[in-house]
Amino acid sequence: MTLGVTLSSTSRQLPLDTTVELAREARDAGLHSGWFGQTFAYDSPSLAAIVGREVPGLQVGSAALPVFGRHPLLVSSQAQTAQAATGGRYHLGLALGTRHLTETGFGLPYRRPIGLLREFLTALRPLLETGEADFHGELLTATTPYPAAVPGAQPPVPVLVAAMGPQALKVSGELADGILPFLAGPRALADHIVPAVTAAARAAGRPAPRIVALVPGVVTADPEGLRSRAAEALALYERIPSYQRVIELSGAAGAAELAVLGDEETVAAEVRRYREAGATEVVFTATDLDGEAARSRTWKLLGELSAQEAATG
Repeated sequence: MTLGVTLSSTSRQLPLDTTVELAREARDAGLHSGWFGQTFAYDSPSLAAIVGREVPGLQVGSAALPVFGRHPLLVSSQAQTAQAATGGRYHLGLALGTRHLTETGFGLPYRRPIGLLREFLTALRPLLETGEADFHGELLTATTPYPAAVPGAQPPVPVLVAAMGPQALKVSGELADGILPFLAGPRALADHIVPAVTAAARAAGRPAPRIVALVPGVVTADPEGLRSRAAEALALYERIPSYQRVIELSGAAGAAELAVLGDEETVAAEVRRYREAGATEVVFTATDLDGEAARSRTWKLLGELSAQEAATG
């Protein structure tokens, strides 16, 4: 299992040079990966490409681009460009988004999201693997009049989906390389998410999927005080049906209960729980919730845990 952190999100928009410096700090701390949320500010694949090129040795990824309002041909171009810029260290995350974002922000009807995800992945995979596509679906068309492969974009960009519901997990297991669940605790992972996506991948003859669990977490001396702050930061997810479901399946009454807060021993134990639940990678989010000193302390621990994982295989 590897460990990483988010370097930008909707609540963390930093100057580009500062983001690069944070990425260097993450790499030097021994972390495996840095992830970038897609917002209405920075373009996530572009940011990942710049940071990955500036910081050799760090895997970089987008978590995640909504499929509504985008097209596989353009997303393939973004992803391949990032892959070439980083020397093969880019990971593309996709998401269904939410009805509110899609209809209010994009002005698009939030219809047949699972069908769109299936068609999007079906069109996207050959584009990333060969630079060519000839797909004609009910919801989108993707054809290449000439090869659209980016030189140096190898190996093919891995595709992960922010999937947690049964239908999204089935499509992701069949067509993606893994998933990016957020606010899915160890119970939800072990009992519902990992078995479903793994079974779908097996039935489709695909390798076991990557399970990249995004977890809000901070090493802190004041876990209870910080939990109230986490409750404010995570409250919006409690209004989204897919997150409501996974929070309940995790055995929690609210999103803040799933934040990993405490001293080094407590946080390390929770990381082990995610690994035992089937996570192949754990990415900590909101590590700056208690200030820069706590963030540095958190990254130091995660780097040490990552080294231990590497040493034990």
